[in-house]
Amino acid sequence: MKHLKTLMAALTLGAAMVSTAVSAAEGYVGIAMPTKSSARWIADGDNMVKQFQKAGFKTDLQYAEDDIPNQLAQIENMMVKGVDVLVIAAIDGSTLTNVLENAHAAGIKVIAYDRLIRDTPYVDYYATFDNYKVGVLQANSLVKGMEARGKGPYNVELFGGSPDDNNAYFFYNGAMSVLQPMIDSGKVKVLSGQMGMDKVGTLRWDGAVAQARMDNLLSANYTNQRVDGVLSPYDGLSIGILSSLKGVGYGSGDMPMPIVTGQDAEVPSIKSILAGEQYSTVFKDTRKLASVTVNMVEAVLKGTEPEINDTKTYNNGKKVVPSYLLEPTTVDADNWKSVLVDSGYYQESQIK
Repeated sequence: MKHLKTLMAALTLGAAMVSTAVSAAEGYVGIAMPTKSSARWIADGDNMVKQFQKAGFKTDLQYAEDDIPNQLAQIENMMVKGVDVLVIAAIDGSTLTNVLENAHAAGIKVIAYDRLIRDTPYVDYYATFDNYKVGVLQANSLVKGMEARGKGPYNVELFGGSPDDNNAYFFYNGAMSVLQPMIDSGKVKVLSGQMGMDKVGTLRWDGAVAQARMDNLLSANYTNQRVDGVLSPYDGLSIGILSSLKGVGYGSGDMPMPIVTGQDAEVPSIKSILAGEQYSTVFKDTRKLASVTVNMVEAVLKGTEPEINDTKTYNNGKKVVPSYLLEPTTVDADNWKSVLVDSGYYQESQIK
């Protein structure tokens, strides 16, 4: 109770302070990221801090290491420090209702970053990529890779992202818009029968969990059959899936590695693509996402409307959140250098 009273007193004071106009040069931005266990979130945080500071903002960047109470405490602490705006990549998009109600009472604007925050009206804007298209790109790449090897039918297993991440459903649904007609026609077969996010979701995007599930799928369904492809929505899962496949002999002798997709263009997966293991990934340029987010923050602090290109897709259960969607890009062995190195996202020495 003492902590709560202190917090509410600070929030009341904060509300009075932000009742006057805030210029960009005076802006204080709290950035709540989910974890450092994924290289992409480190890149997101670094890119945002760099661009916010260049634009004249003070920043407070915190990583919660996939611990929900920790992220809640970090956000509360940012509010006590007097941030004007919160930029939040939520661990679990449905756990922030109370803390964001307090943020609203204190006059603090909230921008959901890459992951939609659900079940609260107190999300002002959403900056992300076209997540449905990410899934479409993954499935198209999966099919392209398999078709290059033969006509099929193809044995495919499906993996989904974390069920507490709203994006995971968009990735999966986008992919299934391509794969479901092929499943219905018999061109693609899911021998395990495991379909739907309730069956294929991978909590916290954990590569070890994906590897263990792939082990089980192989032992239960593929002792006398070969896997032709695996839909993986994230590079960290792909590496675990590939480890499982290599463990039973894929990638050696007369057992070619199945076509395995991914997302985020993390360095280990780009190296895996060049080694002929992972087939592809989807690149989402975090520099561009940071730039969109900085522009959103500048606009809301000036009292103007930020640039938005989607007002229909992202209903969080309480409202349709005005969004800006960026374009994702498929990366494979043919275009990795032009997309990742020539753009300056990576140095070639990081890959080779």
